[in-house]
Amino acid sequence: MKKITLLFLLMSISISAQTDLKIYDIINSVSADNIKADIKTLTEFGTRNTFSDTISTTRGIGAARRWIKAEFDKISSNCNNCINTFYQKDFVTKKGNRRVPHDAWIVNVVAVQKGTKYPNKYIIMSGDIDSRASDTMDFTTDAPGANDNASGMAGTIEAARVLSKYQFESSIIYVGLSGEEQGLFGGAGLAKYAKDKGWDIIGVLNNDMIGNIKGVDGVIDNRSFRIFSEPVPVNETETQRKMRRFYGGEVDGISRQLARYIHKNVKTYMPEMNPMMIYRLDRFGRGGHHRPFNDLGFAGIRIMEAHENYTQQHQDIRTENSIKYGDTFEHVNFEYAKKLTAVNAITMANLAWAPEAPKEVAIGGIVEASVKLKWNKVDGAKGYKIYWRDTTSPTWDNSRYVESTEFTLDGIVIDNFFFGVAAVGENGHESVVVFPNKILR
Repeated sequence: MKKITLLFLLMSISISAQTDLKIYDIINSVSADNIKADIKTLTEFGTRNTFSDTISTTRGIGAARRWIKAEFDKISSNCNNCINTFYQKDFVTKKGNRRVPHDAWIVNVVAVQKGTKYPNKYIIMSGDIDSRASDTMDFTTDAPGANDNASGMAGTIEAARVLSKYQFESSIIYVGLSGEEQGLFGGAGLAKYAKDKGWDIIGVLNNDMIGNIKGVDGVIDNRSFRIFSEPVPVNETETQRKMRRFYGGEVDGISRQLARYIHKNVKTYMPEMNPMMIYRLDRFGRGGHHRPFNDLGFAGIRIMEAHENYTQQHQDIRTENSIKYGDTFEHVNFEYAKKLTAVNAITMANLAWAPEAPKEVAIGGIVEASVKLKWNKVDGAKGYKIYWRDTTSPTWDNSRYVESTEFTLDGIVIDNFFFGVAAVGENGHESVVVFPNKILR
């Protein structure tokens, strides 16, 4: 009996602590040379302004998006047509839109790699197709947009090349979004499309500027990057808001849990990197293409470089006072873009190999010396991980693996910690942590 108990304990520890060697293979497969070549190609379209030429085969956003689709199609042909590519578009008009110089179609390039078990569950990685000059209304001046945002677009294409070699339980979408510089039109269009189609989105990874390591502040850093996430869903109900006042969760919304998930996976598989969780929707007073998904209640975050150089963003190419302005090819660090592409790839792989997250997690233990947790059974889960942390900690620092759907943590006072539950698959991959959404009486 003692041997059986010991064996069970060792199995439990193994399941809760193991790493997957395939994740290291994914990291090693990401190619800086591929990313470099793709960024170079994207900059050579002259301008990719959303309202630029759509007819030319060599210049403008039309040529750029056709090339992106062709790359996704090529990737699909190399994996027995495992990826379905299509254009998703919406029409925008000049009327009422101060950044729209003329009526036009906002066209996104979407590539879907269907999951084997949960085909309607999606993890989305996005880059932006469009670029801009100093004047966002100027759609003819050269705007190579090397870092902003050929880097994110190239990373998305490269992630598709790498992950298309694997099969996943959940679906993965690689997408090039348009209209970001004029008002997040592409993200808004795809988010609405997803809502109308009933897509169950696990999370959106918006990559916007992932190739600069030398900041305007003089800092050079090729390991740090930022993960922006909103604290709680903007469309939460009044009841949820009132409950949070008494039970906590001010920084535990679904997007914040996605940010923590990325942080944990990077620390596990890429410990040389420094992921910085920024407790803000986006940069101060600014926005990105994850926001339209957040607006509709989907989890979404922004991944980007830690140190920006503003002389290379939204600038006409010129030299003034010995300062070279312009978002040009020579400023991009391709090895760094490779690292942040790998961050995306391992996040999506871990999520797509994991079981679903519990939908309902209940918690109790008021005026007791223990915490009770109960959650719904998840199909395909081998077990579950109960997480808890100090209320001031940004990360889930403590955990307990169990194979039941309810558990009592003896000796832990509910008042002093925050708690959550994740599902764990046979392969050891975990879902995103779910913060309690029900009270046990």
